[in-house]
Amino acid sequence: MKERLQKYMAACGVASRRKCEEIILQERVKANNVIIKELGFKVDPEKDNIYVDSKLIQLEENKIYVVLNKPEGYVSTVKDEKGRKTLLDIVKVNERIYPIGRLDYNTSGLILLTNDGNIYNKVIHPRQQINKVYIAKIKGIPTEDKISTFCNGIDIDGYITSKADFKIIKKLNDSCVVKITIHEGKNRQIRRMCEKIGHLVISLKRISIGKIKLEELKIGEWRHLDEKEIDYLQNL
Repeated sequence: MKERLQKYMAACGVASRRKCEEIILQERVKANNVIIKELGFKVDPEKDNIYVDSKLIQLEENKIYVVLNKPEGYVSTVKDEKGRKTLLDIVKVNERIYPIGRLDYNTSGLILLTNDGNIYNKVIHPRQQINKVYIAKIKGIPTEDKISTFCNGIDIDGYITSKADFKIIKKLNDSCVVKITIHEGKNRQIRRMCEKIGHLVISLKRISIGKIKLEELKIGEWRHLDEKEIDYLQNL
């Protein structure tokens, strides 16, 4: 049965489906020695030979699902043009894996990595509205009005954020620790939302994505997901 080229590439562990689309448009992909230039091209995995940068790709038989407690100072990619440390400097597996979504360079916490393109697309797709929970330390202590503004949608550069949850869990002298829950993943979203209500983020850590939690995983450590967690992702 034929399927879209970018979907097949993602299933082979090349990259996320969106990144695979970029690779196709860069004319780096061949199907049976013919360069593919359009995204609508379909392949038959049983008959067609697909090459990326002249290397034959094949379906990954061994699916990998990893949760990492990302430290600050790492980029959420598999390769960085600026030579910065990436997630694959920490997570060492034989299979080619890639992160599901991103955490900012200066943000720590939970991030998932896989070579399963179907799982990637389930987690990343906006329709899933999977809750992502963060612990942040912010400057000052927001008023109830500011918290309400945060929770009911903020304009960040022309985009109105969806409803969110914001709870103060510890008050300090000139700052506080808060628990924030969102289901979106815009670039630097929480930092931008906090800035909009006048409370800059000092530190930020993600502690869960849906039912996948950091729990006792220490900073810089990673583990394979268990069967229950994998089943949860597959049934999203």
